[in-house]
Amino acid sequence: MDFMLEEELIDLMTFCLQNPESSEVAEKHKRITEIGHELYADGGIDALENFFFVLKNRITEEIEKDPSPMRSLWNGLTDEWQY
Repeated sequence: MDFMLEEELIDLMTFCLQNPESSEVAEKHKRITEIGHELYADGGIDALENFFFVLKNRITEEIEKDPSPMRSLWNGLTDEWQY
């Protein structure tokens, strides 16, 4: 399941970074937030940190854009995650 969520997040974030003016961005952000809830429920703050580390590295390498601003989509899941 983790691999599938990782690939989905890669696709969602890559789309948002490459198409920031698209009308689909809000929908994609909503799904990114939902996945964050799933990850946190399954593995806590460690799961969020580990997933985002992998996502940032892959996306930065593949399209040379930094997904860090999307970390804030997971704010509110826990007091420990504030970006």
